[in-house]
Amino acid sequence: MKAIRLLSLCLLSLLLPATLSAATFKIATAAPEGSSWMREMRAGAIEIKQRTDDRVKIKFFAGGVMGNDKSVLRKMRVGQLHGGAFISGSLYRVAPDVNLFSLPLIFRSYAEIDYVRSRMDADLKQAVEKAGFVCFGFAEGGFALLMSQQPVWTIDDVRGRKIWVPEGDTVSYRVMESLGLAPVTLPITDVMTGLQAGLIEVIASSPIGALAFQWHTRIKYVTNTPLIYLYATMAIDKKAFSRISSADQQTVREVMENIYARIDRANRIDNEAAIQAMVDTGIKFVDMTDDEVAKWRGIAGGAVDEMHQEGFFSAELYGRLQSLLEQYRNGQVAAQQ
Repeated sequence: MKAIRLLSLCLLSLLLPATLSAATFKIATAAPEGSSWMREMRAGAIEIKQRTDDRVKIKFFAGGVMGNDKSVLRKMRVGQLHGGAFISGSLYRVAPDVNLFSLPLIFRSYAEIDYVRSRMDADLKQAVEKAGFVCFGFAEGGFALLMSQQPVWTIDDVRGRKIWVPEGDTVSYRVMESLGLAPVTLPITDVMTGLQAGLIEVIASSPIGALAFQWHTRIKYVTNTPLIYLYATMAIDKKAFSRISSADQQTVREVMENIYARIDRANRIDNEAAIQAMVDTGIKFVDMTDDEVAKWRGIAGGAVDEMHQEGFFSAELYGRLQSLLEQYRNGQVAAQQ
């Protein structure tokens, strides 16, 4: 009996450190070093280190040095990395529903986004968690606008031209094809090279993203029509996360959720400043007619409906998204508030 008790104690002593010992989470991101996003995330890492008495540390690999999002997910599977900061479309294959807010031309204004997100963010966060990741919320990237060397007023102006689609974003690829464009998939880290080499002629980016990655130096015109709503999230592998104590898990969640909430708020303001900065460099913003915008939305909506029928994402959540947009557009918001 004594031998059994001794063996049990030995096993327990081996198990406890695996659950409660210090951990360093290695997180990759394409966000450029020195950007406001990296400053915020590094500030969060410092706070976590302090509040956990050095038990939990986060080491960031910025600027895409760990490869594209596909490579980051692969490295997470083999334990080389523990997490990454991803744009929504990059997680399509592991958590399809997280792509719902970035369906092309689904939103028309920030007011619509605020209305829907306040009611559905929790659903998308749960989708990421169900896929085996810890999710800390979503940070707005802003509306992606068409950017190119020539002005785009109509579909005919851009048909047949090579447009960048983030690698892994199957939904955007399908919609761009339906619009008659020639989508070219590239990781975000290769977009500048693609513009320089002529591999892509048109990009869809938020102003803040175009400035941060210096893409604005390769374009002359921006079409001022909301194309895709961009947002990002940081995801950590649940198995790795579970190895730290419950108290430390709570601290990491609290700190990083606050960081992502701050980035979410700041990016909308920063996008307005980015637009002005682009105008100051001589970039021209052009507007489509209402009829032309309606044409784009009709074609994109048809492609999205096809993917809905094919089961690309949850029918329940897609239906809820459409219902909320209908409520907002029909003026039912005030009555409910």
